[in-house]
Amino acid sequence: MDLQTNRLSTIEDKPLWSVTAPERPAGTPLNTDLTCDIAIAGAGFTGLRAALALAEAGCKVAVFDLGDVGFGAAGRSGGQVNPMLPVARPGELLEAVGGTYFERMAEVSLGSADELFDLVRRYDIDCDARQHGWIRADHSPAACELARAAARDWNRFGAGFEFIDGDDVKRMTGSPRYSSATFSGKGGAVQPLALARGLAKAAEQAGAIIYAHSAVSDLKRVDQRWIMKAAGHQVKADKVLLATNGYTDELYTGLKNSVLPLTPVQIATGPLDEEEIGPILPDGQTISDTRRLIMYARREPNNRFVFGGIGFQKLLDRVGGHKWLLKDVARVFPSIRPGSWRFRWSGRIAITTDKVPHFHEPAPGILAGLGYNGRGVAMSLVMGRILAERALGADPHLLPFPVTPIRRMAFRDIQTIGAGAAMRFLRFRDNMEFG
Repeated sequence: MDLQTNRLSTIEDKPLWSVTAPERPAGTPLNTDLTCDIAIAGAGFTGLRAALALAEAGCKVAVFDLGDVGFGAAGRSGGQVNPMLPVARPGELLEAVGGTYFERMAEVSLGSADELFDLVRRYDIDCDARQHGWIRADHSPAACELARAAARDWNRFGAGFEFIDGDDVKRMTGSPRYSSATFSGKGGAVQPLALARGLAKAAEQAGAIIYAHSAVSDLKRVDQRWIMKAAGHQVKADKVLLATNGYTDELYTGLKNSVLPLTPVQIATGPLDEEEIGPILPDGQTISDTRRLIMYARREPNNRFVFGGIGFQKLLDRVGGHKWLLKDVARVFPSIRPGSWRFRWSGRIAITTDKVPHFHEPAPGILAGLGYNGRGVAMSLVMGRILAERALGADPHLLPFPVTPIRRMAFRDIQTIGAGAAMRFLRFRDNMEFG
């Protein structure tokens, strides 16, 4: 057994967020047949945000999840609130969505962090929300050049990116490995499971009903209504919203194969003393970097530290990548002692070919939004709001996202099967550049 494997064996296999989030009573499954106006599959950020808006509009809304509130990516994410899409430059977004939607999507993505923090304040959600900014550190001189050129392009559309260098980068990050970075003052962080539970509470207070351990199946159209099964019971709804992102299954034909699932992995410490945590992110910003397999990290208010990256699925539902994190964090943040790690976990996100979220309306009364490409904390809330607006009758031509057909991702199966090998190759390239 190597050193990293031995260390992993002493780390608890569950998200830190499940330990630090405000308590919420365990959800219960659907226990009877049900008729509602709108059924939502997925009790994560997208589904809960949509449920809140729809319930406030007077709709009878029911939300279903195969686990409990925040079971999927919402409760397993890094909780970083990054106000932009992962497309490198405005031209890539223009190519992906066309001129009609370019400015709309740029506006909602660059404003997505402000929208999230406004929502938290409006509903008084207890989720350790802080908007202290996001540092995107450059892993090499070439990466710096590309990142700054892209940031200048985005600044023409109001992004507000700033550049930091040298000693300022080392002081702000607490890492000796970076000498340049881009800074977004709009960025920040939330406790993601706490945010999901707070959204659920607000939606329930507005009249929505949330059913846990009630995965939806057997979806079909009968007499102008949608009929499905959940926890062994029949559900009838006028409309159905699919808000399952990286956990999308075969509920609606083709949707699962329109995105590529990736597996973020994370580790977290217990509360640290000042010797360990003191130099790291002293002003409360979040950080990620420009590597192909990025690292992302944050310092918690109680001096815990969270460090994440991209892993991969192995056989028998196992996940690889936590060993990489232990090696990487020792290089990036050497003040953290190897024995300080207490939690490890993973989740699933959805990647699209064009790196922008996809909005679908494949049949009357069916709406789907997914594919946040690692920007899901903020963008999923935007998508949930827009799904609700469309379900309430908004003109689809006036929405920020274009309604697009569901298309199978090319070579998806090959990419899924070969993810481990691909990740090792990308890690090798990153290491050659990062040193």
